[in-house]
Amino acid sequence: MKITKLSTFIVPPRWCFLKIETDEGIVGWGEPVVEGRAHTVAAAVDELSDYLIGQDPRNVQDLWSVMYRAGFYRGGPIMMSAIAGVDQALWDIKGKALGVPVYELLGGPVRNKIRVYSWIGGDRPADTAAQAKAAVARGFSAVKMNGTEEMQYIDTHAKVAQAVSNVATIREAVGNDIGIGVDFHGRVHKPMAKVLMRELRDMNLMFIEEPVLSEYLEVIPELAAIGAAPIALGERLYSRWDFKRVFEQGGVDIIQPDPSHAGGITETIKIAAMAEAHDVALALHCPLGPIALAANLQIDAVAHNAFIQEQSLGIHYNQANDLLDYVQNREAFTYHEGFVSMPKGPGLGIEVNEAYVMERAKEGHRWRNPVWRHEDGSVAEW
Repeated sequence: MKITKLSTFIVPPRWCFLKIETDEGIVGWGEPVVEGRAHTVAAAVDELSDYLIGQDPRNVQDLWSVMYRAGFYRGGPIMMSAIAGVDQALWDIKGKALGVPVYELLGGPVRNKIRVYSWIGGDRPADTAAQAKAAVARGFSAVKMNGTEEMQYIDTHAKVAQAVSNVATIREAVGNDIGIGVDFHGRVHKPMAKVLMRELRDMNLMFIEEPVLSEYLEVIPELAAIGAAPIALGERLYSRWDFKRVFEQGGVDIIQPDPSHAGGITETIKIAAMAEAHDVALALHCPLGPIALAANLQIDAVAHNAFIQEQSLGIHYNQANDLLDYVQNREAFTYHEGFVSMPKGPGLGIEVNEAYVMERAKEGHRWRNPVWRHEDGSVAEW
C-alpha cells in the first residue's frame, strides 16, 4: 500500500481536515489545526507530503520519526499540529486496512466509555447558570467555564470578586455533585493567580486549568501549595520533551495534551504513559471537530489514567457548524448520562461526510483569536 495524495480542507467554524488517499482505495482522515492558524498548518501539511507520497501508510512510527526528525527544526504548535493530523490519518488507514478500531492496535481498550464535560459560557463569563443547568439536564456530570476576563499583573479586588461570584453562581446552580473546571486560560499572571486560587478554595472545584501560562511552569509548585484544586495544563505543550519539564518539577495533577497539537495519537500515547508513571491524570484537550474527538477517544480507550474528555458539542465557537455536522454515522459518538462510548468502527471509527466537507470548504473560514486590551490600552492575554 502506498500514499498517493494528501488534501486539506479548511471548514467552518474554525477547523482543518486532512484526507490521505492510498493506491488501494483506503482513505484516512485527520484534523491538523491550530485554532487561528489553520491555513498555516495546512501549508505545513503540504510540505510534509514530500516525505509521505509513495510511502507505506502502515509504517506509522517510522513516518512519524521522519516527519519529526528529518526536518532539523522541531517542535512548536504549527509543525506538531501538522504531524498530528497526518498521524491521525495514518492510524485511520491502518485500522481500516485491518478492520479494527485504532485502540485495538494499541493493545485493546481498558474502558468502554469515558466521562465528558460540557463547556458553559463564553470568553467573558457572566450569567452562565442557565447554561450550566441545561448541560446537567442533558446528562453531563461536569462542566467547564472560563474563570476570568482580562486581568492585569496586579488587578482590583472587584475583578477578583466578580470571578469568584461567577464560579459561586455555577456551584449554587448545579449543586455539589457536579464537577466544575475553571479555566484561567493563561489570562492570569502569578500575583493574581495566587489571590484567585485562595479565594476559590471553598468551591470544591474539579480542577483549575492553566492558572498561569505554560511559559511559567516554575511557578506551578508555589500555586499548587495553595491547595485550591487540582492543577491542569498542557494544551500549549506539543511533545513529550515539552512535558518532561512538567513531570520533573511537579505540582501539576492533570495534563491536557491535545492530540491535534501534540503530534497525534503516536506522541500523545507516549505523553500519557509518562504522566501515568508520575501518578498524573489525563484529560485530553479537544475543543475541535469530530475527527479530533475520534482520535482522542482512541487514546482514552487505552490510557489507564484518562478520567474525563473535553468535547465541543454546543461550544460557543461552533456557530456555523457543530461537532456532528461532518459525520455520517453520528451514532459513533453516543452520549449517555455524562459519558461518551468508544467508537466501535474500524480506524478512528467515524465516517466523514466527504461531500459536505467539500461543500463547506468552499466557504472556509479565517477564524482569528480576538484581541483584548486592558483599560490602559495594553494588549491583554486572551
